[in-house]
Amino acid sequence: MRTVGVEEELLLVSATTGEPLAVSSAVLAAAAAGGGEGADGVFEKELHQEQLEFATRPLSGMNELRGEIVRWRGEAARHAKEAGARVAALATSPLPVEPSRNLGRRYRWMAEQFALTTQEQLTCGCHVHVSVASDEEGVAVLDRIRPWLPLLNAISGNSPFWDGRDSGYSSYRSRVWNRLPSAGPYEPFGSAEAYHERVRDMLATGVLRDAGMIYFDARLSHTYPTVEIRVADVCLEPDTTVLVATLARGLVETAARAWRAGDPPARIPAGLLRLASWRAARSGLQGPLLDPRSMCETPAGVALDALLEHTDAALDSTGDRDGARRALAALGERGGARRQRDLHRDGRDLGEVVRECVRITVGDCA
Repeated sequence: MRTVGVEEELLLVSATTGEPLAVSSAVLAAAAAGGGEGADGVFEKELHQEQLEFATRPLSGMNELRGEIVRWRGEAARHAKEAGARVAALATSPLPVEPSRNLGRRYRWMAEQFALTTQEQLTCGCHVHVSVASDEEGVAVLDRIRPWLPLLNAISGNSPFWDGRDSGYSSYRSRVWNRLPSAGPYEPFGSAEAYHERVRDMLATGVLRDAGMIYFDARLSHTYPTVEIRVADVCLEPDTTVLVATLARGLVETAARAWRAGDPPARIPAGLLRLASWRAARSGLQGPLLDPRSMCETPAGVALDALLEHTDAALDSTGDRDGARRALAALGERGGARRQRDLHRDGRDLGEVVRECVRITVGDCA
């Protein structure tokens, strides 16, 4: 069975106002001083000091994965509290903020190269790593999962607010993220050799500093033997993260089986996939999406049924089919973007929305 690992980026916020706080160094120091068993290397800094990232181990069981996400969210909350902050699984800050960049040569290079775009990247994503047997299998997977990735963005949408106002999007994070020059959908590669040649050519332009700045919607990890799927917002609830990870593994396994059977990937141009990504970010689960098979507009429920049908055999083989179906059916009322908007419509100001999302993020694990 393929293993799955998750990286979650969390927002560090004030317990009283909900505003982002630039305290990641203090939180990481607290984690280093009292991280506990198994905490080595779990927490890392991100581009801005208002963010904290953690990574799970590679795991086979989704119940284990959920337990680890809950554990590390709780530990992040504990260390943040020691630094006078709280953690919120929000993909953008609902409140206005002037982010503070972390120190380091790489981040300084990004600020100089990408200018305002770097300053805007106070965004929190969820990256899912799924194990593959080789780069050749991994690239075959990348070529075949392309049309389905926008649906993972729709499922995870958790960033409706930006700079103190409603953006009109379910995932505004993805729109901000896609301002970076290498981010977004990609054309099929055809082989591992062609993939690595594409990466070398992109780095040779000088626009990107290193392979870590290859920000395709999905890529071969430059650190682990995995396909890394990068389209999701950080999810408000651990159960949504687990759903995204479950479907990501289902997509990878389905694609690998199709490759071994000699089935070619769909030849959908990246330009159409960019439209599908925009549609998913705009609508989330509350409006139409593009059907990955036809690239035509369809109700969200129809598109999600297609995703479940496409991955059915793979989900069944790992025992995840029924759980994925139940989680998807329940998500309409519990998606992050919808819950944030519902809180705001109930008369809460954005600071109160953030504070409630802090509570939801950690649940009973803080």
